[in-house]
Parts: sequence; structure tokens; C-alpha cells
Amino acid sequence: MNIYLSKNTFRSTLFHMERNVRIIAVYLIFASLNLRGVVQTFLYNNRYGGDQVIRLIPKVEQHVEALKDISEQVKVDLWQPSSIASIKLGSVVDIHVPSNSSQLFFQSLLQTGMTFKILVSDLQELMEEQSGSCARCRRSNPLYNYEVYHTLEEIQNWMLQMNRTYSHLLYLFSIGKSYEGRPLFVFQAVQKYRSDPVIRKLLNQLYFYVMPVFNVDGYHYSWTTDRFWRKTRSNSTNFSCRGVDANRNWKVKWCSEGASLHPCADTYCGPMPESEPEVKAVANFLRKNKKQVKAYISFHSYSQMILYPYSYSEAIIPNFNCVESAAYKAVSAIYSVYSIKYKHGPASSTLYVTSGSSIDWAYKHGISYSFAFELRDTGYYGFLLPESLIKPTCTETTLAIKNITNNLLKECPLK
Repeated sequence: MNIYLSKNTFRSTLFHMERNVRIIAVYLIFASLNLRGVVQTFLYNNRYGGDQVIRLIPKVEQHVEALKDISEQVKVDLWQPSSIASIKLGSVVDIHVPSNSSQLFFQSLLQTGMTFKILVSDLQELMEEQSGSCARCRRSNPLYNYEVYHTLEEIQNWMLQMNRTYSHLLYLFSIGKSYEGRPLFVFQAVQKYRSDPVIRKLLNQLYFYVMPVFNVDGYHYSWTTDRFWRKTRSNSTNFSCRGVDANRNWKVKWCSEGASLHPCADTYCGPMPESEPEVKAVANFLRKNKKQVKAYISFHSYSQMILYPYSYSEAIIPNFNCVESAAYKAVSAIYSVYSIKYKHGPASSTLYVTSGSSIDWAYKHGISYSFAFELRDTGYYGFLLPESLIKPTCTETTLAIKNITNNLLKECPLK
């Protein structure tokens, strides 16, 4: 999700979901399995049965190199960091280990002498627990429930309904189509909101543009086939692997450190910058309105961080003081609600170095206030954040957005 802010002539804010934000819920795909005459159903055909998620922290350089070697030889899914190259000394490494790779992986890991902690002992079991009958009952409610996860179809139907019902407050439009032909919907909030005085004041000075789902194809695929899919669904190579990391596909230090040229990598940067229609559509929207757009916020998960440029370099941005102040106040605002601690700082040093990211692209194209949120949590649930945490996460994040916006209006020059 991203936010852009601009002055009255076009004060704009765009929220958009990149890289298939991981606090999405599990879609229920039922497969019949006869066990002693009883029909049992599993999410995703029991695809994740016996899979584990572990955490370890390399303590010496030999551990770093050994872990990189093992991850290249054994098929595992890195949750944190997003690529093998980003594993570094003293940093947290969360790994999803498929059951069919577990024996070889753990044998190799034990030979290194590294210790690890099991975060999830059975990934399928956790998913089944989180998608119990109560969640299904709530989702079947004809009214849109903001405390459960929704399919892409449900989200887009909700957007259309909101546009019909609150046409005096919202304007819905599409900025293009995805690789698979799905519309890329964006909301514009208009200046007639009256309920919340803080929001009303902000809307009197800014336009907000909200793109709830950026990677629409990948999000849809994560409900139907692979819960942990993170790339787009394009198919532009001779490899059987599909998709591009949409947050490595922007034309800024494209395919340098933190990105991969291999189509099967989760951090594949694509055959060229803006090869993905989703990326190109948002980039074109920003280019078209670059004189008016003043701020941009992108939402991801997980890690509990508020990041700002640069992602590709540890160089200090020119307006560091103002951006750092806004991020600090946002982190403080988040903590004031439920005492949840977020880190903040430049993306390269606070998280890891990446290239071709949207916040760097936005900053390089004149959007001086560019942030990326890594939402809850820090790994206990990781990409399977329970629905019970949707509301508190949204409550504290909304307060952070208000603080960032007010800080930019009061203390930073919005030219």
C-alpha cells in the first residue's frame, strides 16, 4: 500500500499493496480425502503439511557462508530476509522449510553447529487453526467485515459498492490492467468527509489516493494455489518459473544489489525495468502527476519497521532531518496505542540493501517524502498474522499515517 501527498491543486496520496502484502488470509480450497470413511478437507490440498518455520541468527561469518550454501542446495523459502544474498552476520533469518526438504536441510544445518528456534512446527496445522469455522461464518456475512481477510473478488466488489454508496466521498477509477487483465483500481478521497476532525482537516489540504491491492494477480494466486506467493504472475522467459518481484522492478539502480537476474528467484528483477504492467501503471500515474504528488507510502509485511530512502545505498538523503523526524513520530504514535515497538530508519541500514524499489524510485522522481511500512509482526506469526490482529494493526497504522501527514504539513516544505 502506498501514500502520496500534494498541495491543494492536486494534493494526492496513493496507498498500494506491493509484493502481495503478507497479512492476507488463507483461502479455503477444499480437497476431499477419505479417511476411514470420513471426508476430511484441507486448505490448499494439504500442501504445507509438516512444513516448519525456523529462526536462526548467524553468529560468525562461517555461519553466514554455510547458511547461504545450504539455502542454495536445498529448496527452502526465505521469509526474512527476502534473498540469500541479504543474509548477514547477526541478523535474524526466518526460513520456511518444506517437509520434503526438511531431512536434508536439518542434517546440513546441524553440521554447521548453528542453533535454531522452531517458530512454527506444522505450517498446515497453524493455517487450519487460523481458518476455523468462526472465520468462515463471519466471512459469509453479507456486510463487508473489516476484521477478516478477503479474496481479491471480495475486495474489488467492496470497492465498487463503496463507490456507489459513498459517491459524494469517494471516486473510483482504474489506472490500467494487470498481466492477467485484472483492473488496477484506485480510490480518491474527496474533501467532504466530516466524521473525524483530524481526517477532515487533512482532506481540506490534501488529496488521498488509495490502491488497496497492487499485485492483483499474485494476490489472487495466493488464495487459490500458493499461500506464500509473492511475485507477479507474468511469464516472459523460457523458464517454467513465473512472476517478477514488483518491488525490484522499478527503474532506479535496477537489478543491482539485493535483486536477482534469475527468473526462479523470489527477488527476480524482471527482464527490464517496468516490465510488469502493474509497476508501469503506477509509475505512469506518478509521472503524470509528479508536480503535485508530495508523499508516497508503501505497505508490506513483516518486521514492524518504518523505512525511507535509500534502499540501494547507505548514503544520507538531502532532506534527512525532516523525513527522520516524521518517521520517529510515526513510530512513537504506533507505540502509544498498544505498546508495539517499530524500528525506523533508512531501508538499506535498517532492513537490508535492495535495488529497484518503489520508495527509491518515488524519491528520485521528486517525491521527497517516501516511506515503506513493514507491518506486524516480528516473526512469531510472520506471514500468517491472525485475523484477530487486523484491527489493532490498522488502528495503530492509521494513527501513524496521521502523524506523518501532519508532520509534513507543519514542519516540512511541500513545494
